[in-house]
Amino acid sequence: MGKVGILGVFCLALLLWAGSAGAGTTLNGFAESAAGARWQGVDTKRDDLVLLESRLQLKAVHYVDGENFWAQKQTMLNFKGDFFADGYFAGKTGFALREANAAFSPVPFADIKAGRQVLTWGTGDLLFINDLFPKDYISFFSGRDDEYLKQPSDAIKTSFFQEWFNTDVVLMRPRANLTPEGDRLSFYDSFSRQISGRAVDRHLVEPPDQLSNLEYALRAYRTLGSNEAALYFFRGFDRNPSSYKNELNRQLYYRRLDAYGASMRGPFLAGIANLEAGWHLSREDDRGDNRLVENSALKAMAGYDRDLGNDFRAGVQYLYEQRLDYTAYSAALLPGDLCFDQRRHLLTQRLTKQFRRQTVTASLFNFWSPSDRDGYLRPALSWQASDRWSLVTGLNIPWGDDLYTEFGQMQRNRSVYFRSRYSF
Repeated sequence: MGKVGILGVFCLALLLWAGSAGAGTTLNGFAESAAGARWQGVDTKRDDLVLLESRLQLKAVHYVDGENFWAQKQTMLNFKGDFFADGYFAGKTGFALREANAAFSPVPFADIKAGRQVLTWGTGDLLFINDLFPKDYISFFSGRDDEYLKQPSDAIKTSFFQEWFNTDVVLMRPRANLTPEGDRLSFYDSFSRQISGRAVDRHLVEPPDQLSNLEYALRAYRTLGSNEAALYFFRGFDRNPSSYKNELNRQLYYRRLDAYGASMRGPFLAGIANLEAGWHLSREDDRGDNRLVENSALKAMAGYDRDLGNDFRAGVQYLYEQRLDYTAYSAALLPGDLCFDQRRHLLTQRLTKQFRRQTVTASLFNFWSPSDRDGYLRPALSWQASDRWSLVTGLNIPWGDDLYTEFGQMQRNRSVYFRSRYSF
């Protein structure tokens, strides 16, 4: 189970003990079984399946009332963890700690949440410009609930509330995105220049766990009329292994990254519109002439979402990305290197329709990049059979003309999945 699992079980036991002693504790969760089958065989650990697991999630919140030396009002102790059995890896069992934190207010104008927590901000729907917190794309492409797209962070988040604007300041340990590595999902290996599975031989060099590598993020936000405006800053590491440490030893690493951004969200034409932009500065390649380090980039996004009546809702988004210092980037490439486009365009569409008194939901999310000539179709159908039971089935259909693009590399992981959940 490991140290994290033991810590999680200890936290849960402590909260349950507090609840049995008469303190204010709530406990809920769910039991879920999930399975996903591929449409075609690939060179992964199991070429017929992509998902086969059962999990038990427990969530506990303990409330401590009254003032004390660290809090001006009620303190909350939060826990969320998953016990799981993974049939894909021959019945592997384990525990994943998703939340273990304390939330309190040391002064009237500030809140603190310290510990493991899931962090998110920005305005995009499955698109992220200023949300640079860790993601789990293995869960995303294999058919788990969208909750598991967001990885937890070990962080201290402090929120300050002022008259003119509010501020969130986050200090956290670096944590990489979980990306396909060939054991469950195949992917494009830039060393062998092909779609690879379990036979892939490459090494990801993560930032050392030391004080000098702590990351921090800042968001300042306020309401302007009916609109929500925000400014963002991030200093830390790229979440994806996009740069090369050593080509001969097949090593990739996570470059140092700064990000500056802004967003606006508010009512527009009977719906909700959002605008967001960001400048991602590659601190180790600020001139763009190092072929081994990913260049700086500009990103901008616009979205619109509207309720069309009769339990039908539609949303669209457009994302623009531009690789900066492109002339220097192109000149630094060696013969045989992949040359990526300077600009990328990505469109998304979400359609949601509910039936039978909102107990049945049909949804369709579609990614399409006309510049990369790839996309990802995600239709799903869910049924809330009762207050306790729910069933979900869906498809993962990535596609692309080229093997090295974001969705093109995932095209051999097309699958159908099914999940059943009992909540308590």
